[in-house]
Amino acid sequence: MTTKKFWIQTAERATKTFAQSMLALITIGATLTDIDWSTAASISGTAALVSVLTSITSAQFGDHTDPSLARHREE
Repeated sequence: MTTKKFWIQTAERATKTFAQSMLALITIGATLTDIDWSTAASISGTAALVSVLTSITSAQFGDHTDPSLARHREE
């Protein structure tokens, strides 16, 4: 959890989660002018925060240098 790799992967996951949440909320709106952008950003930001917290928690169970729950095997 103290490696650069961990934080890069965590940031990537949080960014993807933010984008996916925002896209889901935009899809629900009838038009772009009907969307409450502050609410959409708040919900997406919360989802990204949960993603970061999940990555931090997951590091305790899997590879400690990776935000994944899975243990990686050497092939």
